[in-house]
Amino acid sequence: MSTSSKITKPSRQTIDFNANWQFQLQDPRHKSAGNEWRTISLPHDWSIEQPFSSQYEGATAYLPGGIGWYLKTFDLADLSENQRAFLLFDGIYNNATLWLNNKKLGEQRYGYSPFYFEITEQLKAHDNQLLIKVDRSRIADSRWYPGSGIYRDVKLITVNSLHTPIWSSVVDTIEINQGFAQILHKFSIVSPQASGNIQVDSHVIELDTGRPVASYQHQLELKQGLQRCEFSCDVLQPKLWSPESPQLYQITTTLSQGSKELDRFSTTFGLRDFQFTNQHGFFLNGQATKIKGVCLHHDGGLVGAAVPDALWERRLKRLKQAGVNAIRMAHNPASEALLTLCDRLGFLVQDEFFDEWDFPKDKRLNMNEQHSDHASRGYAEFFRQNAKQDLKNALRAHINHPCIFMWSIGNEIEWTYPRNVEATGFFDANWNGNYFWNLPPNSPQQISNKLKSLPHHDYDIGQTAQQLAQWVREEDLSRPVTANCILPSVSYLSGYAKALDVIGFSYRQVLYDYGHQHHPQLPIISNEALPQWHEWKAVSERPHLAGLFLWTGIDYLGEVHKQWPNKTLSAGLLDTAGFKKAPYYLFQSLWCDKPMVQIHNQEFDEERFIYKPESLSLEERDSQAWKKKLWIWPEQQQHWNYKGNLLIAIEVISNCQEVELQLNGRSLGSKSLAEQADRIFRWALPFQTGELVALAKNKGKVVAQHRLSTTQAASDLLVTVEDPAPEKGLIAYQHLLIQLVDNEGKAVKHQNTQLNFELQGPAELVGLDNGYSTSIHAYKTKQINTYQGRALALIKCTGEAGNISLRVTTPEGYFKVQQWQL
Repeated sequence: MSTSSKITKPSRQTIDFNANWQFQLQDPRHKSAGNEWRTISLPHDWSIEQPFSSQYEGATAYLPGGIGWYLKTFDLADLSENQRAFLLFDGIYNNATLWLNNKKLGEQRYGYSPFYFEITEQLKAHDNQLLIKVDRSRIADSRWYPGSGIYRDVKLITVNSLHTPIWSSVVDTIEINQGFAQILHKFSIVSPQASGNIQVDSHVIELDTGRPVASYQHQLELKQGLQRCEFSCDVLQPKLWSPESPQLYQITTTLSQGSKELDRFSTTFGLRDFQFTNQHGFFLNGQATKIKGVCLHHDGGLVGAAVPDALWERRLKRLKQAGVNAIRMAHNPASEALLTLCDRLGFLVQDEFFDEWDFPKDKRLNMNEQHSDHASRGYAEFFRQNAKQDLKNALRAHINHPCIFMWSIGNEIEWTYPRNVEATGFFDANWNGNYFWNLPPNSPQQISNKLKSLPHHDYDIGQTAQQLAQWVREEDLSRPVTANCILPSVSYLSGYAKALDVIGFSYRQVLYDYGHQHHPQLPIISNEALPQWHEWKAVSERPHLAGLFLWTGIDYLGEVHKQWPNKTLSAGLLDTAGFKKAPYYLFQSLWCDKPMVQIHNQEFDEERFIYKPESLSLEERDSQAWKKKLWIWPEQQQHWNYKGNLLIAIEVISNCQEVELQLNGRSLGSKSLAEQADRIFRWALPFQTGELVALAKNKGKVVAQHRLSTTQAASDLLVTVEDPAPEKGLIAYQHLLIQLVDNEGKAVKHQNTQLNFELQGPAELVGLDNGYSTSIHAYKTKQINTYQGRALALIKCTGEAGNISLRVTTPEGYFKVQQWQL
């Protein structure tokens, strides 16, 4: 390695290490990489590139795994003698082994936690070879689709021998008052020797404007080794972070000695104050706030686990439009990129560490393990030896994100500890209730007695929970520890709940009052709830509940064991293509004040509905059915094209006081929201061509409307580009909505066809999706069948100069050409 040149180099460099990798899937006949390398860029998920097949596992979306090899050759000739280098990985799924220049750096088993290695001693000036083996040969190792490969960002970081270690800079809020906020800046310094004093110079700015708001300067006597530092300063007239106003700050710290800069590092943070109370729920910046949250898995549909920021941003903005203010990262730590978006867009985040602890879950059937084959072995095998490091890595990497307001140590863990399940009494042979809807058959005293008398196993859920919570609190005392408890009646008594600051319930609506009555000291949040009105009704009526997280915000790949060709679990407000579904509009009507109305319809179902022709009214046969509706909504349409005089069930969602339905200008009657127990307005009528209109009214005045018109047959395509035009020199993603239209330009949603794509120029067709759960076309393809007359295409523009042309054609002969010029 060369000595430093005449040009002054930055004291710290963080280099994007995502470009110019080589990749290959290992031939099953060989134990190491062969010679068939192809060039890729990171993030990369090799499983999503493959076709769906019923020979694989529904738990992981009927996609293959395997063993992948990554190779990167690079130079680092300008690294001087007194510098050090690190490789930082935000996530590799999973079982990764890393070598640099034939020297093993180490292993990383868990696929969701960030990690780093120092590589200074293994480096050469030229032709360094970084080789990474990723072993995802266990294709049923997860209850959902995890992806395969280096699916998150990689960075190369160079620093001086005196430097601040990765993840050591932390900004805490000591106090927030009306006129100022006091912050505590904590960081560490590593120094090879005690060499006099250094100057610490820090400046705080508003991130969006660059306006200086605070600073501090100190002299510091250097000590050899690791030295911890804490300095405070005041921010006057602070702008507080919230979902409505996600104000961010950045503190930049320079360490210098004389005129020499030793290190410079920046930390983004936000100022906010929150608390959970056991009587009045959650408060943010002094305001009572209900958590209106959704759970999200980490896949992005057509891109698998390697999700571009632009795709997440599109999805998050749509959830924001529905009134969502919080996200639970299920069931693993989120990527740095996703958390950064949540900071900027304004979402509270519950960051979750693990889905299983000491004992494995059944990846195909959930609950306790019922399969013992090699393919379904997961993280439980490594939990005991690796959990501390994996948890702390994620927490240290994420601690400065103001969006994060809770740490969750686990999800529905009780299933895997047999004595806890048995103690509830829910599953006794002589009990005929349903644990979803009934109170515990065993009293608290009976549960406690059972826990004492039932056989103990190698590990105790309460002790493990206490250990995990302790590791969290060793790093962060500013946020509460929670967990998602599926059997809280026993978790309150097993020692599990004693580890928590806020107990999370999983589908335990029936226990909201029970928990508050028997254990009033512990605040409650619904960490997992059905996407139904009855769930929000139960939360909104109870001031002591902090809020809820719906399962889920977006349809996700996997968790569909033996459901081929269904590849996704369709419990989302949005589908995998980001298209809005009926439950999206229901929660928009509940969580947003802006007047809205949406019409959905379907063919009349005699088993479900009662039709009264004299009033055109429609009722569900079971008037109480809405109180126990589960995850999946019936398939519904948003068109007005049916055959003959077929009887059509019409369902309208609105947050307005009254809705009037009209057909071709003729009123079909008005209904009051107050009279709709499930908040859905219903009519039924024989189909007639024309225009169906829902007029939503407040105080008799029309404030919103939605129209569905009968269309002619599809005869053209409409291509809508949803993103700003790409710029030369910048990588950019373009979401294209392709919609069938008739000769009047009206969207045709009742017909479907095949779309074929031809792309030319400096761009890549990343993938295609129609959002339909049973559509099993490969995402990485050049053709797709529409669903409800539409499809989504994702284009990646490389930033190189040139003309980009996308031609979309159909077998019927109509086509569209979309062009960009860079």
